[in-house]
Amino acid sequence: MNTRTIDTGAPVISADAYDTAAFHAAADTIAVVANTTAPDAVSLPSEDASTAELLAAAREAGFRAVPAPLAETALVARPLLRRAGLPVPDGPLSYAIAPDLTIRYAHPAASAVGSAGSSGDDDTLRVTGTLRRVPWARTATAVVVLAAAPFGPALFTLTPGQAVLTPGGNLAEEPRDDLHLATLEIPASRVRRISPELLDEARLRAALARSALIAGAAGRCADLTVAHTTARTQFGRPLSRFQAVKQEEARLIEETALVRAAVEAAAVPLDTGGTAAHVAIAAAKTQASASAAEIARIAHQLHGAIGITRLSPLHLATTRLWSWRDEDGDETYWARRLARPLTATTLWPTLTTTP
Repeated sequence: MNTRTIDTGAPVISADAYDTAAFHAAADTIAVVANTTAPDAVSLPSEDASTAELLAAAREAGFRAVPAPLAETALVARPLLRRAGLPVPDGPLSYAIAPDLTIRYAHPAASAVGSAGSSGDDDTLRVTGTLRRVPWARTATAVVVLAAAPFGPALFTLTPGQAVLTPGGNLAEEPRDDLHLATLEIPASRVRRISPELLDEARLRAALARSALIAGAAGRCADLTVAHTTARTQFGRPLSRFQAVKQEEARLIEETALVRAAVEAAAVPLDTGGTAAHVAIAAAKTQASASAAEIARIAHQLHGAIGITRLSPLHLATTRLWSWRDEDGDETYWARRLARPLTATTLWPTLTTTP
């Protein structure tokens, strides 16, 4: 009896550490579970990389199930800090859009005009509340927070060490931690007043980053499924030779290509901003979230029971699809945002105008 080693080392296993086809190529092969190999890595793009390059890197991170906030750092936190004029820290970064925080001036101005605390001697803030389900908070060098301050939308940074951290995770066991802030003082040097447009851009960037990750995980599902149905035999021939299997594989590949195309189409609009960015990114996240369930369904159906076990790398992709589908807005949320500003007179120009 031959044996093959499967690395289940923690907390996330690299999909590339497995050779799915090998388990079905020989009838006398069994699997032995070990904890030995670290997950594969994807390099963090340089700060001057184009949006298309950042999306490609995020997609690769989703494909490889990289256990790090690559998309959060490259596509969300770094660009927002640069736009706000704050220094970009080294290392992994995360973000939180938190309109429910209680924020006051730390140094209220003594003025007879306006209610008490309606103005401050500077923009030093005192923040109370909880940042819910912050991606990778426990590993982040800093967290970029966007919230409503007394003067309007604000962006500031904090370190996880300044908060009480409650560990959490999503279905894929990626960290989604709560950060509890108890009258935390944020110095004015780390606070920036921002426009409502930048706050909206933050939501769009988060949604597009999640869409790129979904596109990568979808591609992994397609690759693993094709490899499995090619290697696995039934009634004397590979599963991929059966017509019903071919039809489902074709649908899986179509859905995967659709998500990737929607994500790639949003790169230029994100750079130009405005209505085009809103439409393209809302469409990308709507499509990515809507396709995630169908991609996971087909992949698991064609893998059979082995696909839901930790002995198969498929669960690394599908648990992420199910998690990322809802994060940063699901398909219902973004479909409504996509449709809300459109009218009978603006729909066709929006669909046919090149950004």
